[in-house]
Amino acid sequence: MSGFRKFLVATATLVALCQSAGAFEVGVIGFQFSSETHARVANAATAAAKAKGWGVTLLNSEGSLPKHAEQFDALIAKKVDAIIIAMGKPVEADAQFKAAKDAKIPVITVQSGASPHALFDIQSNEYKIGADAALYLLGQLGYQGSIVTARFDLNVASRIRGKVLDNVLAENQGVKELGKFSMARTQSWRDDVRAGMQALLLQNQGKINGIWASFDGQAYIIDDLLQAQGVKKGQIPLVSVDGGKETYARIADPASTFTATVSIPFEEMGKQAVDAIQTIVVDKKPKETVTSGPYLFTEAVLVDKTNVDKFLK
Repeated sequence: MSGFRKFLVATATLVALCQSAGAFEVGVIGFQFSSETHARVANAATAAAKAKGWGVTLLNSEGSLPKHAEQFDALIAKKVDAIIIAMGKPVEADAQFKAAKDAKIPVITVQSGASPHALFDIQSNEYKIGADAALYLLGQLGYQGSIVTARFDLNVASRIRGKVLDNVLAENQGVKELGKFSMARTQSWRDDVRAGMQALLLQNQGKINGIWASFDGQAYIIDDLLQAQGVKKGQIPLVSVDGGKETYARIADPASTFTATVSIPFEEMGKQAVDAIQTIVVDKKPKETVTSGPYLFTEAVLVDKTNVDKFLK
């Protein structure tokens, strides 16, 4: 009988723990997990939330705006306690953001841009990132030569980086942009980049001194294309933005043409979103104790051959 009572107590304790774990529920949406950075933010936020004993609904919009809106609506209908959106679309999904606010469900975005209906957006300063990447590339060229670029104007962060590059080029007439490829499709973006950049590289073969990519996923494809053409490291500097294990491995690889990236701390951003929910939603502290404006900025670091070893560890 004593053993049975112990069993009952243990069962009751387990039930209580499960109820406690489910007492606070957070929804996490990543816009497109095939893009490594989206997955890194969403998975880090999920891990941090679970570490607090929270229930988590993790969703992948697979690069589809209709699916993104549906998933947002589903979380609102589920009446989760808070929502974290990685690389979301505040303009296109404005109705969902407003619906969440009306339902008193706080939303924090990461690398998405500000929304009047969200608490704030966690991001690195894309204007500074854009300047760091552009000036590094021009420095590798001695501020003379010709470049081609891979862009993605449908994403606010990538678009800002491109606009800053344009301003840098406008002020440094010794460097010319021979051509640009603008990524349009999101679900099949790898094929899109491969085809577009292959054409651009062939059209300008022998004339290209440097290449700028708006994010590292594009740079991986460009690096593979350059290596297939027999280009060696340092011959055509390739500079991008994001950071991550594959990026650091390529920068360190003597066979790769990948030269540098501006590394953004995506995992830290996911964790910051969860910490902010803890502070604002759970602990009931004012939003201003986390950040006073529509953005919470985190620092990005330029990584090249001089410091890549630290990031590989």
